[in-house]
Amino acid sequence: MRVKVTLACQECKQRNYNTTKNKKNDPDRIEFSKYCKFCKKQTLHKETK
Repeated sequence: MRVKVTLACQECKQRNYNTTKNKKNDPDRIEFSKYCKFCKKQTLHKETK
């Protein structure tokens, strides 16, 4: 039931993180506040295709 997803920074659009999510518990796209090494600060990262 768990699937791999990629997280992209919302400011610079770089794909920085890979993670897994449970599609049954989280049917919508997930978003986390994580550190972006390109922006050099903590930004919002959203799930991409």
